Parts: sequence; C-alpha cells; structure tokens
Amino acid sequence: MPVGGCFCGKTRIEYTGEIQAKASASTIAISCVLCHCTDCRKTTGSTYSTNIVVPGDGFKVTSGTPKTLSTKADSGKTITSHFCGDCGSTLFREGETFGDARIIKVGILDDVNALNDAKPGVELYAPERVSWVKEVEGAEQKQGMP
Repeated sequence: MPVGGCFCGKTRIEYTGEIQAKASASTIAISCVLCHCTDCRKTTGSTYSTNIVVPGDGFKVTSGTPKTLSTKADSGKTITSHFCGDCGSTLFREGETFGDARIIKVGILDDVNALNDAKPGVELYAPERVSWVKEVEGAEQKQGMP
C-alpha cells in the first residue's frame, strides 16, 4: 500500500487500488499526468505538477487534518487543494472533473522510486509548458483538460 506525507511529517496519506486518470466521462489508461497550468505551478512552486490519480474509495488520510482551499481551476471548474497546515505541503487535490478520485502529488510519496516509476502518459496544458522544459517523449500532449 503506497504511503506518503508532508514535509514535516504531521499529515500522512495512503491509498489502495489502481492508479487511474479520470476526466469527465472518459477514462484515460495512464499512470501519471504532468500538468503545466498556472494553478499547478502555484500549488507546487515549480514548473509543473507531477500527479497520479487514485480511486477515492481507496484513499485515506491516516494522520493529521489537512487544511483545504477551494478555487476555480484553469479549467473553470472548482478544485480543492489539501495541504498541511503546519508546513504547507500540498498533498492531494480533488475536484468535479475527477469525480470521487484523488489527485496525489507524486513527490509526497515515501517510496524513493515513485517519481522514477511515474513516467507521464499525458501532459495537460502542454502549450503553457515553460520553454526550457522539453516534451516528455511518448506522452500525449493536451491543450487543457480532456
């Protein structure tokens, strides 16, 4: 069972079930999604966000109580970020686009190989990618959310 947590260690999560990517009524069979939207840049403080999408019924917070902030995403739909109230690490997100699924920031997982194993199958908001970051070879390039 994959587990992870925030920088200070007070908020912990775990999940079971297959990694998925659900967007609207369609399901994309991929293991990882990079997102280049402004919203993801701000929640990560970086050039893009590396995400996995997991079933909501297999996801749980095992310690701590994340704070939340709901905003209108670049897609125009509401998305809620869950973050540690002590250190500020964004742990996961949820929103109407993804149904009951949770969007986990891969960098919070404890497994040191999680990022190596998370080869992106799609890049969202690809036209917004910063000029010095190259396209991931083999990843589908999307204008926005599918």
